[in-house]
Amino acid sequence: MANVSRIEGKLMKQEVFLPDDYRPAEDEPFMNDRQVEYFRRKLLNWKSELLAGSKDTIEGLQDGTRNIPDVADRASEETDRALELRTRDRQRKLVAKIDSALRRIDEGEYGYCIVTGEPISLKRLDARPIATMSLEAQERHERREKVHRDD
Repeated sequence: MANVSRIEGKLMKQEVFLPDDYRPAEDEPFMNDRQVEYFRRKLLNWKSELLAGSKDTIEGLQDGTRNIPDVADRASEETDRALELRTRDRQRKLVAKIDSALRRIDEGEYGYCIVTGEPISLKRLDARPIATMSLEAQERHERREKVHRDD
């Protein structure tokens, strides 16, 4: 559990010192304060990168509403815009998953499989910090989806 203290009747988390070179290790208690803070920062940084990219896209789309007389050039520009919008839509969904992971951190549920309740490996969380299932549970889920899709 995270260190907490009561200040003016509100629950406030204490700052966790995290060295710049810190990486979660298997030989420390799972989801200790340092690991939780590591993943919180990783998720927040990822989210801010995605949001900055979205801002750039919006500005680019607003600038890109110019009139292009050549039909082929206009078609090419429209294709580029559609691709950019699809990419941003995927990133918007990713931001929602990041927000969900941050909520799980606040609720003390982060890092545990939503199917089995078992810890998700640190390697998996480091590679995919929005993971909600252990690798085994995810593989079972994907196999079941494939079977139902093939019906």
